[in-house]
Amino acid sequence: WAFRPADPPAGDKYPVGYFRAPVSHTLLLSGTFGEMRPNHFHAGIDIKSSRGVAGDPVYAAADGYVSRIKVDESGYGRAIYINHPNGFTTVYAHLDHFTDELAAYVKKKQYARKSFEVDLSPAHGEFSFKKGEQIGTMGNSGSSNGAHLHFEVRKTSTQKPVNPLLFGFNVVDNVRPKMHALKAYFLNDKLEEQGSREFNLIKLKNGRYRLKGDTLELSAWGAGFALKVYDHFDGVSNWNGIYSLKMFRDEELIYEFEMESIAFNETRYVNAHCDYEERVTKKSYFNRCFHLPGNKLGIYTKKINNGVVELYANKPAHIKMVAADVAGNEATLEFWVRRSKSPAVPVAGKIYNYLFPYNEGNLIRTEGLYLHLPKGTLYENLYMKYDVTPERSDGCFSNVHHLHNYRTPVQKYFDIGIRPTVPIPAELKPKVFVAYCQGGEVWNCGGKWKDGLLRASVRAFGDYCIMVDEKPPVVKPVAFSYNMRGYNKMKFKVTDNVETIGRVRAISYNAWVDGQWILMEYDKKNDMLTYVFDEHVGEGDHVLKLIVKDAVGNETIFEKSFIR
Repeated sequence: WAFRPADPPAGDKYPVGYFRAPVSHTLLLSGTFGEMRPNHFHAGIDIKSSRGVAGDPVYAAADGYVSRIKVDESGYGRAIYINHPNGFTTVYAHLDHFTDELAAYVKKKQYARKSFEVDLSPAHGEFSFKKGEQIGTMGNSGSSNGAHLHFEVRKTSTQKPVNPLLFGFNVVDNVRPKMHALKAYFLNDKLEEQGSREFNLIKLKNGRYRLKGDTLELSAWGAGFALKVYDHFDGVSNWNGIYSLKMFRDEELIYEFEMESIAFNETRYVNAHCDYEERVTKKSYFNRCFHLPGNKLGIYTKKINNGVVELYANKPAHIKMVAADVAGNEATLEFWVRRSKSPAVPVAGKIYNYLFPYNEGNLIRTEGLYLHLPKGTLYENLYMKYDVTPERSDGCFSNVHHLHNYRTPVQKYFDIGIRPTVPIPAELKPKVFVAYCQGGEVWNCGGKWKDGLLRASVRAFGDYCIMVDEKPPVVKPVAFSYNMRGYNKMKFKVTDNVETIGRVRAISYNAWVDGQWILMEYDKKNDMLTYVFDEHVGEGDHVLKLIVKDAVGNETIFEKSFIR
């Protein structure tokens, strides 16, 4: 069951039994609420399809009216939001289709706005559903990697997501979380990390785990710990996120988090909650059990000494970690830790140019660079290493500015401005952009000229320079020919040579048949544009004109005749 009825994790805060399941088949989950994902916590539960493909009916979880319908080329894809009388909103995302009535309403708005992407707010009561009425079908639209339903429950007044499993959905779960590894961080008297070490765990009976050996000996003033642990369910093999994690020192609870509710404006603090370097270098997720000073996440219910364990050579501390799922299944790790009696291994001094306090705004201004990090960008003090190297590659018009490294997380967008080192021809000025370069890849961060610098808002440390893009997008027909008789759609694969990042839109497009705008659906993850033939294109001879532009305005025009 989702939880033991006698002891729900959140007490009686949520109306258990009010909502029915949004699908008719057995609830099998491929994702849980609060699961750590790149740059965000998962805001709902992912319900598997019954047959592994799109098409399962999706039902209203309770009586309510449609407050919002959104169609997005990525993100949630096709999504419906239903407000309920009890003060909660349910969200149904990655849908394949809406009901006919909703689909007709959306399509009319898309044609009126000449846009596939729409964010609509129907009038109160314009579309209402009874509990159990079908609202659409399960799909794979948006940033989805397989047919499933992303289902959320939000507090209507704040739109803050709440863990759906706290509402009593019938999810069979008799499986304990599984612990995989412990990581210890060596902290100095300023609580700054001086190093770390990972320890494998030994599994015992009844959900208990231990380390090899009885006691950890760490050469540090204090220690922070992080745990790699995942939840599991009956009948599925997915590794999901846990509900809660407690850490005790000598039987005193010193650190605890619960995945009850997470606001969207807090979700990026996942980069402070996890070991970010582990995530970006190994795709490995550790739950940090000590608190970084710039972490403003609200999931923590206990933080004594910010979870830091002070170490003493002659007084070992007993540590117990208890991970639990919503159903109350638990796994426990116990060990002892003390300061090593042997001298600490000298730590190489950090090589840095600037010290950036986490609780202040920070600025670098040189002849070639402007960098401003607003207050709240960092999670802890940063010993910032900045370096510059010349770049003589074709298409590059500045030095490369090495801003620390990509393994260090940031919370907010920050401003960067780069001065070119070689003249940029007038005809290329509209085509240049601030480039983020990492691992042999290049991303377009946008850019606007100000005071001789190309300025952009970015959200990652790493290497930046000014580059140019003169290549237009490539439009490749996938389902298109002169004779379109018998076809119900036309499809085109659209690709570009430079990816975009952050707030920069990669591809924009419009299409017309015989001079009349038509609705092309864009599946961003598959680079696919699709037009489903409808009443706007009848039988006979026609001319299609498709214009696709990239982020800097390079344009490709595909114009062909066809017959239906």
